[in-house]
Amino acid sequence: MIALDFGLGGFEAEIWRVVFLMTRVGAALLAAPFFGASNVPVMVRVSFTGAMAIFISIWLPEIPTPEALLTLEGMLMLAGEALIGLLLGFVLQLAFAAPTIAAEVIGGAMGMSMAQTADPGTGGTTTAFGQYFIIVLTLIFLATGAHLHWIALVTESYRAFPPGETWLGPERFQAIAGFGAATFETALRIALPVTLILLLVQILTGILSRSAPSLNLFALGLPAGVLAGIAALIISAPLIYDQFTDLVELGLAQAESVVTP
Repeated sequence: MIALDFGLGGFEAEIWRVVFLMTRVGAALLAAPFFGASNVPVMVRVSFTGAMAIFISIWLPEIPTPEALLTLEGMLMLAGEALIGLLLGFVLQLAFAAPTIAAEVIGGAMGMSMAQTADPGTGGTTTAFGQYFIIVLTLIFLATGAHLHWIALVTESYRAFPPGETWLGPERFQAIAGFGAATFETALRIALPVTLILLLVQILTGILSRSAPSLNLFALGLPAGVLAGIAALIISAPLIYDQFTDLVELGLAQAESVVTP
């Protein structure tokens, strides 16, 4: 299976088989928002990837592997495996981007766009509401068992698209682009109730400032916007929960369509 020989016989072939299977699994976990978070230790991710690869090699022993990895054919198969895994994780990444976009819109309407906090998942910064939405979506993702469904999709992708087969086409890129558009639509639906209430508060604040010019608009408008935004988030919490649940289901359905023959 590889040009190198360490004198371990058949056991060595199984080791390289597991290493080859780790390519697709590792790429999927690296691109996924929850599994590939930067605060997850590298040793944990590598160990989980190896465990999944061993399970897949036992569960699906008929998976073809290249005769030699250090050849052009082997490198092309590795690149194809990495691409499939990255797309499976990227679909989930799109789903988890919707709450962040909605939080940016809500934070800007509330006047809290400057309130940034560290995001342990990406290593960057996000708004306070963005971190809250990501935590809620992650909890829903785990509570509904979506992580198990996604891991099963990664496993079944070997059955649907064995290594070395051509599967990528314009229709799959078009489907992923369509899901990206649906992600933006979902983000706007999440932010719409809160931003509508904040717009009414801003209109009311403007009317008060025109009727009583002596009022300090900044001292009145910012606290009113923050309080109204928090109240709107509390009132619209059931709607946001339903949107997050639908978003998880849509993300899994899109990931399933990616691995559908």
